[in-house]
Amino acid sequence: MLREFLATYYGIQAREKTIWNGLESLKDDNYVYFTISGEQKEIIHMEQAALAYYLYENNYTQMTIPMPNSQGEWYTTYNDSFHMVLRVKHSATTAQFTHGERLAAFHMTGSMYQYEPQTISSYGQWKQLWIDKLTAFEERIEIEADNYSNAYYRLLMDSMPYVIGLSENAIQYMQESESDPRFHEADQGTIVFRRYFGQLDNRYLWMPDLAYDHPTRDLAEYIRYKLLESENPMDEIRSFLDEYQQVRPLSIFSWRLLYARLLYPIHLFDVIGRGFFTDRHELVHSELAAMIYKQPVYEKRLGLFFETAGVNCEELQIPVLHWL
Repeated sequence: MLREFLATYYGIQAREKTIWNGLESLKDDNYVYFTISGEQKEIIHMEQAALAYYLYENNYTQMTIPMPNSQGEWYTTYNDSFHMVLRVKHSATTAQFTHGERLAAFHMTGSMYQYEPQTISSYGQWKQLWIDKLTAFEERIEIEADNYSNAYYRLLMDSMPYVIGLSENAIQYMQESESDPRFHEADQGTIVFRRYFGQLDNRYLWMPDLAYDHPTRDLAEYIRYKLLESENPMDEIRSFLDEYQQVRPLSIFSWRLLYARLLYPIHLFDVIGRGFFTDRHELVHSELAAMIYKQPVYEKRLGLFFETAGVNCEELQIPVLHWL
């Protein structure tokens, strides 16, 4: 299907099948080609495409970028649905710097992008987005719990007071942090990942992963999943933050945003969100139960976060939550 699609609409003769990150693709002598669905995502993809081309032109040649079809159009209708083709050079890239340094350099490059996207930007909007997410999830869970009487929804209803409590703490902390004037140029918006878990180590960078936000979004999402690991991650987190700050020091405002984002239970919302789009509730039940089981360790480690990072909260007048 993909071979015929590329030949017919793009004039590309790519024969060799390959799999990357669970995605089927084809490659020729120079490029690897992927297709993504464009259904109801045209505006999002075009904003991401602009970021992807900008990164590609600024030495991130491992970035997947969209290509127009033979008619010069970005989307192609095939089998009654919209598709976009992404391509990437299949030459391997080698990392010359530490992970933290590379993420800081990525953010520095991204901060020079001159046009803030509208649809994929969350910059300056965290508090309201968190309130909206909490409200929407509460409403939908209440409706769905009436429709499904199973172990997953019972666990979800039992867990919701805890999730709501965590969310409200994070929203309150974020509200207080927004008025902290101790920020600098590294707090401006930049290109980020929707959920950063170390993609800069990957062979390719995936265009649909891109977003625009405060740089601490990537730091928080990477650290979040380190805090959830079974092995003690605290030394690794300290090294990562030290490496990052060698290139791009964090302001006090940044530290507060990073902490606020770690307080907000995005990892729990991500699992619950997946539960809305599947009938296989037993799988989501296992995932949510495992995540809730890890929460005491997550909270304990988060309570040690500033100490681990070498930040003196008392001296810098950064408030912390003492129940952690």
